[in-house]
Amino acid sequence: MKKPNSLSFPVAALAFACAFPLMSFAANDYVVPRTEWGRPDIQGVWNFSSNTPMQRPTQYGDRQFLTAEEIAEAQARKASADANSDSALPGGGVDESYNDFWIENAGIGDTVRTSHIIYPSDGRIPALVEGAIASQGVYGGGTTGESRPVRIGAGGIGTTGPEDRGLSERCLIGFNAGPPFVPSLYNNNVQLFQNKDHVVILTEMIHDARIVPLYASASDLPTLEDDLRFWTGDSRGYWDDDTLVVVTNNFDGLSASFGVTGTSRDKVLTERFTRVDQYTVDYEFTIDDPSTYTDKITAIVSMTKVAGLLYEYGCHEGNYGMVNVLRGARVQDKLESGEQ
Repeated sequence: MKKPNSLSFPVAALAFACAFPLMSFAANDYVVPRTEWGRPDIQGVWNFSSNTPMQRPTQYGDRQFLTAEEIAEAQARKASADANSDSALPGGGVDESYNDFWIENAGIGDTVRTSHIIYPSDGRIPALVEGAIASQGVYGGGTTGESRPVRIGAGGIGTTGPEDRGLSERCLIGFNAGPPFVPSLYNNNVQLFQNKDHVVILTEMIHDARIVPLYASASDLPTLEDDLRFWTGDSRGYWDDDTLVVVTNNFDGLSASFGVTGTSRDKVLTERFTRVDQYTVDYEFTIDDPSTYTDKITAIVSMTKVAGLLYEYGCHEGNYGMVNVLRGARVQDKLESGEQ
């Protein structure tokens, strides 16, 4: 692939990228740009789309990367499927979901991981501790009989009231925004801002901004009182050589620990941002939650710089959709009870 002339990829190009990663532009002699304060410059809009699974398929065992032959075979299968498609449109034409147009789950880079999770070594989420919540809620409007609070991102446990719906439907936390933020179907963008004493992490989904004060080292990080709790926790950071490290605790326990599992109350999240080339920041996160998992979880997601701006995400699910979901459920209740 020809190297682009600009420093970034257009956001629109990512949405239509092929389902397998493009060539990487990393150079062995890459020198990380610096801010006026002498720290690595990681500012800008970064896209964390990916078609790599979070958990590793079992056939790969402890192997973190696909071979060149496996990548070529996958690309050939994709090309054959496209050639045999009845439509030139992504997803097979008008019979497919409207949402398919917006899906952005193709990563960029020539190194293809077998999973984002790199620890445990098998790339799998560790077992739950006894008594941990396995999941809560389902996608859609069905009633599950589970109790509030609803900690999943999308879906819910019923339609009795707004508290039965998922966190992203209520516009509280985006289904991919975390923290940690993870690749999903769309809105996989984050903007990083820096000054001498702070870093701001702004996720596109639900437009949440974490303002992270910076300290000299890990040992200097203060902690809040235990009774001060937040949806996205309390984040403090420091520089470890050329890597920005952000440690977050004091989550409120009203969201899942990771995915749909557990609670966040005892979770400690450590995120690492490392600029590895002109176009790439490696985002690594570690979840340490002894109330949910029997071991830690560490994953790596590569983020690609894009030539675009983040615009405010209007969460109309909560603004408009919620009213109609609940209104429709009441009509359904009347019909089922025989009321006119």
